[in-house]
Amino acid sequence: MDDNKVIRQLIRVNLELEGLEVVTAADGAECLDVVHQVRPDVVTLDVVMPRLDGLRTAARLRSDPRTRDLPLAIISACTQYEVASGLDVGVDAFLAKPFDPSELVRVVKELMESRGHVGRAGRAGHAGWAGG
Repeated sequence: MDDNKVIRQLIRVNLELEGLEVVTAADGAECLDVVHQVRPDVVTLDVVMPRLDGLRTAARLRSDPRTRDLPLAIISACTQYEVASGLDVGVDAFLAKPFDPSELVRVVKELMESRGHVGRAGRAGHAGWAGG
């Protein structure tokens, strides 16, 4: 998820080139709706977003029994405080912006493999982003 359309497209294209299905959202509130509809294998979140930021979105996903174990990755220009806050709410991985597309693919695939999601549905959920 990212509120920046260009970054959403960059993430989408790089993951689709790896054969993954990608669903995007522009902010945390939309992300929560999409996650419950699509049931993605992985969710990527930016920290700074309108309506509901990435850390609060991650906290809500972790507090919901349906999404408690969903792999979450923060993709953002994070401060040390945001990284610590992300770890506190249970974020699984962090990728700093600007990111290398091959690193994005590696992180998403590792998260899918770590949770036994590879091949299950063949899709990587990608929720919203904002220019964090």
